[in-house]
Amino acid sequence: MKQLQEKIIQEGKVLSDQVLKVDTFLNHQIDPPLMQAIGEEFAERFKGSGITKILTIESSGIAPSMMAGLILGVPVIFARKRKSVTMNDNLYTASVHSFTKNVTSDISVSKDFLKNGDVVLVIDDFLANGQAALGLLDILKQSGAELAGVGIVIEKGFQPGGEMLRGKGIRVESLAIVESLENGTVEFREEGVSR
Repeated sequence: MKQLQEKIIQEGKVLSDQVLKVDTFLNHQIDPPLMQAIGEEFAERFKGSGITKILTIESSGIAPSMMAGLILGVPVIFARKRKSVTMNDNLYTASVHSFTKNVTSDISVSKDFLKNGDVVLVIDDFLANGQAALGLLDILKQSGAELAGVGIVIEKGFQPGGEMLRGKGIRVESLAIVESLENGTVEFREEGVSR
């Protein structure tokens, strides 16, 4: 997605050969017109998949998921990283390790919101090692819901998550695949090129 790539070049900050900071438009401050375009792109890529729900993880996956949900006309569910006093034991849970924070969190979704028969699109902001996606897929499996695919805003193509998910036969649609962050420069993988 050219608009997203341009935004990454203009505003993204390469902190190391492993870390890309995009907090000016995606995961701290949010650029609503860009999120709308991202939602439209996900909706276009997954149209005709029979999606009934979108599942993401708090918090950076919520904005692109909301826009896709608005366009597809389906509810958006976000897995919570912390239980609130209103969440009871009627939960699907999974453990997720965060690469950037170097912590493992238990995520949870109420059983009221995911059911056998749902067709679910999983959306997240980044795909690096694939741990967040695996946690969300574990929750889907527990619920009996069907996976339509995984939509990723930015995939780090030099890390193993995308290859691992695709190797499991999972449809992964990444809007921008970063091939390298070496020497402080963002290089994108050409569309249609797999590793």
